Amino acid sequence: MTDQSTFPDPAYRDTVLAPLFEGVKTHFANHMMAIHEAHLVMLVETGILSGDEGQKIGRALSDIAAETDIAALSYTGEHEDFFFLVEAELRHRLGDLGGALHTARSRNDMDHTMFKMALRDRAATMQARMIALTEALIDKARAERETLIVAYTHGQPAQPSTFGHYLGAVIEVLLSDMRRFEMARDALDLCPMGAAAITTSGFPIDRDRMAALLGFAAPKQNAYGCIASVDYVTGLYSALKLPMIHLGRVIQDMGFWAAFEVGQLYVPRSLVQISSIMPQKRNPVPIEHLRHLASMAAGRAEAVIATMHNTPFTDMNDSEGEVQQAGYGAFDHAGRVLDLFTAFLPACSIDAERVARTADAACITITELADTMVRDEGLSFRQAHEIAAATARAVIARQASLAEGYDDFQAAFTEVAGRSPRLDVRAFAQAVDARSFVARRDRFGGPAPAALDAALDGYAATVREIAQTHLARLTRQNAAEDTRKAAFDAVTKGERP
Repeated sequence: MTDQSTFPDPAYRDTVLAPLFEGVKTHFANHMMAIHEAHLVMLVETGILSGDEGQKIGRALSDIAAETDIAALSYTGEHEDFFFLVEAELRHRLGDLGGALHTARSRNDMDHTMFKMALRDRAATMQARMIALTEALIDKARAERETLIVAYTHGQPAQPSTFGHYLGAVIEVLLSDMRRFEMARDALDLCPMGAAAITTSGFPIDRDRMAALLGFAAPKQNAYGCIASVDYVTGLYSALKLPMIHLGRVIQDMGFWAAFEVGQLYVPRSLVQISSIMPQKRNPVPIEHLRHLASMAAGRAEAVIATMHNTPFTDMNDSEGEVQQAGYGAFDHAGRVLDLFTAFLPACSIDAERVARTADAACITITELADTMVRDEGLSFRQAHEIAAATARAVIARQASLAEGYDDFQAAFTEVAGRSPRLDVRAFAQAVDARSFVARRDRFGGPAPAALDAALDGYAATVREIAQTHLARLTRQNAAEDTRKAAFDAVTKGERP
């Protein structure tokens, strides 16, 4: 049977090839040109191509770049994809020499190199945003180091703490997220070029030079893994997903704290919208936008990760253009979360009056009263807990504050301990005071000012270390771009690169 069909089938053209072509135009064309330049320099330096051949190819590449309006291109099906369009133009200008640029490489190693280059740009922007958010939270935590809050467990008022201490917990998670993100960026920093299709090449290529010219830290070692082990995709999107999940939990707290019934968090007017029909309402809708944007970012990241599930350990389209482009939406949504959160949380404040009322009504300092009885009265903690519980029940039943509960305490103490307490009214008042509660928690990791200051200093030092690593990557990549362009210019002029 004779196959009379011609490539591409219109349905395949419209559903696959044309969208991929548009994706290359938008996301990868500049990276492909950088690979062309670096590869040409390497071919000439290693003697695989002569200087004269390199000069002709380099000039043709430069002319094509100058004369081509990439944004105006439309997919016609004449060439399979953007790569073949460029190669066809080279061959049109140079004849058979135009095909020499593809010596010792494949679209396999080119594709994954382009994908990594596109991802490392997005990863750099994301890490810069996480650094900015963390620095803003450290500043906010320092400013709120003595601002009392009600800390909740299981949705109920639990103990007093400070806003600074709460933010310290958020900062610690962000620092862990940034460390994971840096580790994921390490995988992006290994260059696939030189792997060719699967097994490297019989030509004397210089993989280290290619990696350096493209701004990578080093070549990725195993050539099969260069085109098969797409852990740089799963690792990066996992590292992107986690801060969105973790910040989503904080966003939930902010919604709860800002609710009318709780009222612990005050959201300023600049971040509040009103109802079109209910004029009394203050709707802190940025919290809702933060929540859904974080969920969208996490969901898009998970979609990319899930696409890799049960795929063969080889070169396959499941990890390539369409999936790569689909994942960029996760970075867009995550970036909006980080930018909005960086503006939102530092602008908010704690309503001290509401905190005080809740603290009184819920007896949240009762744990310190129990601790004080253990220390000063010589009771076991279980005895102290029983007395404290009876005291709390009594004052709550009377709708009084715990500070007004000395008589209730005295009665409960006498009943359980069989004697009168040594704690007088003044000592009792200090034991149930929220600021005294916080001040006593001066152990490592506690909310007392000295402990918190030490923690914040440590967090700031860690952020600086992460920022230095981040800056070093960018510096290397920028320097590599300058080096590559200078070497490519030398080749096009017939000079030794």
